[in-house]
Amino acid sequence: MRIIFMGTPDFAVPALRALLAAGHQVVAVYSQPPRAAGRGLNERKSPVQQAAEQAGLLVLTPERLKNAEEQKRFIALGAEAAMVVAYGLILPKPILDGTRHGAFNLHASLLPRWRGAAPIQRAIMAGDTETGVSIMRLDEGLDTGPVCLRERVPIAPDMTAGELHDLLATSGAKLMVNALAPLESGTLDCRPQPGDGITYAAKIDTAEARIDWSRPAQEVHNRIRGLSPHPGAWFEIELNGKRERVKALRSTLASGAGAPGTLIDDRLTIACGEGGLRLIEVQRAGKRPMAADEFLRGVPLRSGTIMG
Repeated sequence: MRIIFMGTPDFAVPALRALLAAGHQVVAVYSQPPRAAGRGLNERKSPVQQAAEQAGLLVLTPERLKNAEEQKRFIALGAEAAMVVAYGLILPKPILDGTRHGAFNLHASLLPRWRGAAPIQRAIMAGDTETGVSIMRLDEGLDTGPVCLRERVPIAPDMTAGELHDLLATSGAKLMVNALAPLESGTLDCRPQPGDGITYAAKIDTAEARIDWSRPAQEVHNRIRGLSPHPGAWFEIELNGKRERVKALRSTLASGAGAPGTLIDDRLTIACGEGGLRLIEVQRAGKRPMAADEFLRGVPLRSGTIMG
């Protein structure tokens, strides 16, 4: 099929590569424009743009799709379908209707649960034990279109958002390819989403990243793994008379009790409002991620220390 692919971050790259490997003709790739990034604030192309250029594909990076000229250019490509993965721009109706079969989106949840910007993080932070990927036909709402295909994926007790991201990206890429044969033959069955079970995955606010040890251990654990690796849940310690921020990247539930935020052994086990948890991997400001035992060799914290 003649396809327009629309995507921006790492999550979308496996889908683009899977479509090419399946033999589909990607006539153009739309991605967000290069943005200033890094310490030097140099312009950096999106992961999708880099992958598309490596494959020798036409790449288009408009700031918006609302003007008539951009819409005419899109329609003139003569594509049979637009396949969308975390593109980041609202698609106006002329774009939605600009191909023979319409536009289809890969979403990282089992819709209608976790519509919105951060479905992977929110699923883990809520303590969900299962999520998945959905292929839906795009309409003008926010993730409200009819669902065509879904695949369920379990969430392991200590799984981080980064690990789930990679798993869903791979599953979603296969599902997107599987949608194209029935789409071409006219047998793809897309059904309206149910009216119950709707939840919204709001964009992660940096204020959510500070750890509150007074909360139950399970809730703290879910927040740590749901925000790992980015932006990273954090707490403070006092080191050489100064407060230093430390990110918690991996944790697991552990037995123990004490005042919330108290270090209760020499293995980085910390008491919470209910129960305790042990930090497995942490990262000091300006340093690389490190295992808890390596961290403790450089920062010898004693049992009874209060983690701010």
